[in-house]
Amino acid sequence: MATASKSASKARTAYVCSECGADHNKWQGQCAECTAWNTLSEFVIEPASSAGGKSSVAATRRSGWAGKADAPTVTALKDVQHADEARVSTGIGEFDRVLGGGLVHGSVVLVGGDPGIGKSTLLLQAVTKMASTMPGLYVTGEESLAQVAGRGLRLGLPLDGVHALAETGIERILEHASRMRPGLIVADSVQTLWTEQLSAAPGSVSQVRESAARLVRYAKETGTAVFLVGHVTKEGGIAGPRVLEHMVDAVLYFEGESGSRFRVLRAFKNRFGAVNELGVFAMSDKGLKEVPNPSAIFLSGSREPQPGSCVMVTREGTRPLLVEVQALVDVSPLSNPRRVAVGMEGNRLAMLLAVLHRHGGVGVGDQDVFVNVVGGIRVQETAVDLPLLLAVLSSLRDRPLAEQTVAFGEVGLSGEIRPVPNGEERLKEAATHGFKRAIVPKGNAPKTKRIGEMEVVAVERLSEALEVAT
Repeated sequence: MATASKSASKARTAYVCSECGADHNKWQGQCAECTAWNTLSEFVIEPASSAGGKSSVAATRRSGWAGKADAPTVTALKDVQHADEARVSTGIGEFDRVLGGGLVHGSVVLVGGDPGIGKSTLLLQAVTKMASTMPGLYVTGEESLAQVAGRGLRLGLPLDGVHALAETGIERILEHASRMRPGLIVADSVQTLWTEQLSAAPGSVSQVRESAARLVRYAKETGTAVFLVGHVTKEGGIAGPRVLEHMVDAVLYFEGESGSRFRVLRAFKNRFGAVNELGVFAMSDKGLKEVPNPSAIFLSGSREPQPGSCVMVTREGTRPLLVEVQALVDVSPLSNPRRVAVGMEGNRLAMLLAVLHRHGGVGVGDQDVFVNVVGGIRVQETAVDLPLLLAVLSSLRDRPLAEQTVAFGEVGLSGEIRPVPNGEERLKEAATHGFKRAIVPKGNAPKTKRIGEMEVVAVERLSEALEVAT
């Protein structure tokens, strides 16, 4: 009996996959659940020191991420009472847009991005602006309180009503939160948090997962909104287990080119709003400022048309944006010409060049082709196909497109021009910015050939679009 008791009290070593969070009893090169390679990390689970500790840990695990469930019952979904989520404005219009119209009580939002891109600055601005309606607690695990207060004073922010706590232990953080009952908690960052229930080092897979789960559970039980700041890996993903992104209600990423003062905040997951919604900010000495007209920063400052340039209307979330697509085509000194795409998928560029040769009669097999989406934005929709090929043709022939021309449309492998969603809304956005001509798929053509002062040219085939453009 003594031997059994002694073995039961020993710490257990487990291996957790950083991609899916699956537990394994021993290390192995490939995760048995998600088949990812080299993603298992070791951590040690300490046993509870007492019977009370055991029951506490068990109760915590049984409660789940959504809060306590003491007596779960099966309920007909139609009988569940539902009320519209009450939203609170952050005081930052672009931030509210990305969140889906404002911050929802009890929601958990994960904000990721490269170091120094503005995550802590944006959240400190939001906390100070919301202090009058939603008292906030700023928990810092990376900076001292003097550094946080100094940044607030440097940015000229009103610090009245904002409380701060320099702590990384999740038990003590929740103890302070239970006592002061804030409406908003900012944890900067989630990788610095740790729990006494595990002996692994802060930042490990197990510590990040358990600490985030405790905060998510607290948010759902009390209705407190929580912002989690997340570090990113060199590949660009949020550090820690992938299950972290499944726990939270929204995942926001900061994007931006190094050296540029513009920042793009994109929603990759949002249970209360549109996915891929975009917010545009400009970094200044007073923090992040909203950009009221983001289309202006994505367009070239040159007034005269340039070869290799075409303006498209993309749609990010609920917002249409005017973006300039540039292409450079030049004779290649290499046996295998280069295909480089910045701001869009490289494989799609190679596919579109093949369609251009087969169905447009324009070959660039011996040419280097470089494509760039101006402004650091990444276009993920197929509406970029037609303007990209028009820019390539313009650069190849060293002849600019007609002045004030905009285009959008998907190009199929057989050379057809396919319509894209919200075509009329895109055309109205282009007309608002003074464009005089639009080349669009026939399926997106309006009933009249003009929208305001803008002429709309509808095409069905790629060859027809190339002829119209030149």
